[in-house]
Amino acid sequence: MTYETLNYAVDDAIATITLNRPERMNALTKVMEAELRSAIETAGRDDAVRAIILTGAGRAFCAGMDMDELEVLPPEDIRAEEWMRPYDMNRRADYQTRYSYFPAAPKPIISAINGAAAGLGLIMALYSDFRIAADKAVFATAFAQRGLIAEHGIAWILPRIVGHAHATDLLLTSRKIDAQEALQMGLVHHVVSADSLPDAARQLAHRLGNEVSPRSVRIMKQQLWEAPFQTLGEAVSQANTEMVMSLQSEDFKEGIAHFIERRPARFQGH
Repeated sequence: MTYETLNYAVDDAIATITLNRPERMNALTKVMEAELRSAIETAGRDDAVRAIILTGAGRAFCAGMDMDELEVLPPEDIRAEEWMRPYDMNRRADYQTRYSYFPAAPKPIISAINGAAAGLGLIMALYSDFRIAADKAVFATAFAQRGLIAEHGIAWILPRIVGHAHATDLLLTSRKIDAQEALQMGLVHHVVSADSLPDAARQLAHRLGNEVSPRSVRIMKQQLWEAPFQTLGEAVSQANTEMVMSLQSEDFKEGIAHFIERRPARFQGH
C-alpha cells in the first residue's frame, strides 16, 4: 500500500509502519494521523501479518504534533465529527478513541523507538504492546511546556506503566529523559544500540509470529488490555471461557505435537 506520510511494508509475516516525515522529526499531521490508523487496521485484518512494528524515519520516532498545525488548531478539533467513528460493539469502547486504538488491534504492536518520542509520539509508544528503544532515544510528555494538559488518556496509561510517582514527574515537569532512565522506570522493555534496533525489533516480531501461537498472542493481548477494567473474578471467568476454546483449537494441538516431536512449531493461528 502507498501512503503520503508513512511507509508500509509486509515481509516475513511482519508489517512495518515507518513514519516518514524525517525533515519534521515525523511530527504528526492530520494526514499522518489518518494514515497511521488505516495502516494499523489494515495490518490487523491481514491474515499474512502476525506482528506490527512501528518506527520512524531519520533521527526521530515522533516529536509530537506538527507545530504548524498545532498553532492553528481549532479548540473544538478534539470533538470534530471527522474523528468520531462508529463503535465496533465487539470491542471495548475505551480502545476505539482517536489514539487509544492500538490495544484493539488483534496483532502485537512493537514500537521501535529510534529517536525522540514526545507528546503524541510518546502516547503512541505507550499504547503499544512492546517498546524497544535505541540508546540515543529521548522521551518527554511535553504537554505542560505547550500550555496543554495530559491528552488522549496518557494520565490513565502512563501511571499503569511507570507508576504514579514517575507519571507525575514526567507529566508535570515535562522534563526529557534518556533511554537508560526510561528503562529504569519501566517505560521501555529494552534498550539497544541504534544500529541494532531494526534487527532487535524484527527478532521480537519473528518470535511472536513463529515461535508462539498467534491465537494465544491475540487472546492474551485482549486479556491484558481488558484487565484494568475487570475484577479478579471477572478476569478468572474470562480466562476459564477462553481456556475451553483454547483446548479445542488447532494451535493447541500443534503446541503439543511440536513439543513431542521435537520440531519447530507450525502454528496457523486457529
